Amino acid sequence: MKIFLRPLSEISVPAPRPDERYVIDVFGEQVTFDGLKRLLGAADYSKAGERHAGLAAGNEREREAARCILAGLTLQHLYDRPLTTEAGQIDEVMRVNYDIDHEVFAEIAGLTLGAMKDRLLRAKGVEIRRLGRGLTGVMAAALCKLCDVHELVLIASRIASPTRARTRLGAPGTLSSRLQPNHPTDDPQSVTLLVYWGLSIGAGDALLGINPSIDTVENVCALLHHLDRLRRKTGAPTQICVLSHIKTQLVCLERGAPVEILFQSLAGTERTLLGEFDVSVELLDRAYCTMAEHGALAGEAEQFMYFETGQGSEVSYKTHEGIDMTTTEALCYGLCRRWDPFMVNNVTGFIGPETHKGDFEMIVSNLQDHFMGKLLGLPMGMAPCYTLHSEISIEGQQIATQLLTAAGANYYMDVCLGIDRMLAYFDTSGHDDQTLREVHGKLPGAELLEWALGLDIFARDEDGAIVRGPRWGDVRRFCEDDAELAALVAKTPATHGFATAGPRPADEVSRRMRLHQAAAREAVASELRADQLQAITPLRVVHTGASTRDEHLGAPGLGACLSAESLAGLGPEAEVVQILISDGLSAEAVHHNLPDLLPILLDGLAARQVPVGVPLLARYGRVKLAEPIAERLGAMVVIHLLGERPGGDALASRSLSAYLLYRIEQGEPRQAAVAFSGNPGLRYEYTVISNIYEGGLPPLEAGAVIVEKVLQILELHAAGNRLESLVT
Repeated sequence: MKIFLRPLSEISVPAPRPDERYVIDVFGEQVTFDGLKRLLGAADYSKAGERHAGLAAGNEREREAARCILAGLTLQHLYDRPLTTEAGQIDEVMRVNYDIDHEVFAEIAGLTLGAMKDRLLRAKGVEIRRLGRGLTGVMAAALCKLCDVHELVLIASRIASPTRARTRLGAPGTLSSRLQPNHPTDDPQSVTLLVYWGLSIGAGDALLGINPSIDTVENVCALLHHLDRLRRKTGAPTQICVLSHIKTQLVCLERGAPVEILFQSLAGTERTLLGEFDVSVELLDRAYCTMAEHGALAGEAEQFMYFETGQGSEVSYKTHEGIDMTTTEALCYGLCRRWDPFMVNNVTGFIGPETHKGDFEMIVSNLQDHFMGKLLGLPMGMAPCYTLHSEISIEGQQIATQLLTAAGANYYMDVCLGIDRMLAYFDTSGHDDQTLREVHGKLPGAELLEWALGLDIFARDEDGAIVRGPRWGDVRRFCEDDAELAALVAKTPATHGFATAGPRPADEVSRRMRLHQAAAREAVASELRADQLQAITPLRVVHTGASTRDEHLGAPGLGACLSAESLAGLGPEAEVVQILISDGLSAEAVHHNLPDLLPILLDGLAARQVPVGVPLLARYGRVKLAEPIAERLGAMVVIHLLGERPGGDALASRSLSAYLLYRIEQGEPRQAAVAFSGNPGLRYEYTVISNIYEGGLPPLEAGAVIVEKVLQILELHAAGNRLESLVT
């Protein structure tokens, strides 16, 4: 395969300009916007993330005024004004976005955005795709802000973006699915059941892809080999992927694991990409070239990269550089196309109410994302999703999928019954995928369809049309006997039943699933009961910047900082390790796990003679609250025990995570950390131990696991991906 990745130094970007003022007269009243970033933010629909960041329009009149100004600007105007960082620099993501087809751009540069939108509405798909090659992400974002729902659907529906790995994805008339068999502890029997279940209902033609609970080379290699065995055993024509960090996957590839599709989450600003996701353009370039030469499908696959995106990560991390969520998402797509991906998955709605509070915000953002991605030439899969601490509902998700299918989405997720058993969020299921196929006249990918016809999962009716076959939904057909199926079911949480009614789960299954979800959603409203926790061991109570639950859920930055009073009450201590306990998104998770976990943790550290301070307790805490604690107390490691967002059944609402923060020391540890990450501003590294509860990693066992991991951090002066690279 011939590879050409233009060096960043050869991508020309106009010099930054000072912000200018945009003014319009609206019925005798002047409306003013200072700078292009402010104009782009005000032109968008009002969303929680934009409101918290101060980027949303104040009212409908202001929003339409911004759109009127935007419609009158030329594409050249946007080209000449690259959006800069808060320090006034052009970052790597923005630079990559200027790697466009300059011949196409020269043809359209003089068009206003309004005229360009009209041209797209009149154009056929091939022409829209050609024009998209001349656009930057900022231009795509500006165009989508001028489109209504019909226009977002209409234009996107005309664009086809097929790709090929082992099988073809995105062919006209098809709707595929990525089968996601996640489990709280990566149990292979549960993974097996979820793969069988998905395949039995015609899912998985895009990918068998699992998000690992444990992101170590050893575990990711094991999962890759397990998925490969399942693919070979069933004969399903598809490809496999374990969605660990790209650095972990590359080590697995070196060790001979079947890395067929290489995954990474991306972001629309360099500060987020490097500082939060620990990747750079240079790393992704190396990974792409490595896969082209040594990947498991090298020489067979035309595309082999898989990227996941979604509006809001930059704003949530406060690394958005003053740019609105829609525009940073479009910049992410401009970055994605550098590596010609096999698939891109959009997970807008995954973060929570701090970015998208309710159904409308999630639905319209998904339509925007799909439009922008396809306009920029990407093979867009969509995952309109939600968490139980948001106000998004399953009905809103279903409305989004109907609209996105009309708009031509390449694929959706198959998260069994819509319940992610590890990530504790809610996505589309294989039942949803098949329902959408039947509503919109779509079929699975050709290769998997032929395989499924041979197994009677699908069949042809008397008119030759493809219909569900007699073995559709028959999970048992992949098992040796009933005993094997029973053993697999016993290992799988939230297995509410296999019964179906047409392409849908049977009503008894739906009722059970929805009842569990309702019970789990209540856990978000639970409160810490400090007196009960003090009975386990003495605790120091501190307070975050959030004084109410609404503030905590809507503005995550408040839960990541200490109140002024608490900050003043803490000072340097001699202890190397500090323990911080926070409710996060489920106080019940704290109450159910701490009685068993905390004594084991304290005793284990004491037995290893690790100095530990009196544990701290904080209501309304977020992950990064550990950072000011580490700085104020001078700790090398902070063990942050945090209640996670409730999952898909009542038991999963008790899930706790341990975020182990390592405060990088000066000297050799800092030099090594910077060299490994490429981030000169890096101050902390995190190791995460997740899904601590009765249905995942039991709290007694988790205490011992945390102790051993803390000892590794202290010995090797590293955490996160760097630690794993040192211990493998």
